[in-house]
Amino acid sequence: MTISKKKTQGLLFREARHSDLRKLVEMLSDDMLGATRDGFEHMPAYEAAFRDIQAQQGNTIIIAELDGEIVGMLQLTLIPGLSRAGMLRGQIESVRVSTTHRGQGIGKALFEHATHRARTAGCGLVQLTSDKQRRDAHNFYDQLGFEASHEGYKLGL
Repeated sequence: MTISKKKTQGLLFREARHSDLRKLVEMLSDDMLGATRDGFEHMPAYEAAFRDIQAQQGNTIIIAELDGEIVGMLQLTLIPGLSRAGMLRGQIESVRVSTTHRGQGIGKALFEHATHRARTAGCGLVQLTSDKQRRDAHNFYDQLGFEASHEGYKLGL
């Protein structure tokens, strides 16, 4: 993946801090699906989840910051497994770019950073799931070289 230097000049990547949490929740709830399941009324649950993520080795929320403003995020979790000869894989979740910054190469740069981190950690692949309603996201992942190679299933508990 190559990114446009003009569009992403000044973009910085860092791990999320507790002080970022309100902005992350705002980004999670700023789309058609997130608006129905995320929001500030769940702050105690977000606080607990954030603490758990920070405590778990190989689990991090990566922030994309432009001129001091959080403009993107994703969660990268390194998962050891037995299949594929004990391959370590990276799981990407909670991908968001702020609505005012979409189409500027930030998402692509964020993925480039995350896949580099996963590769450096020894991962043999990076995987993600995406809600079937997110057609634009599917096109974006296709453009990044991801393949829709598996059918995903979930069971609500």
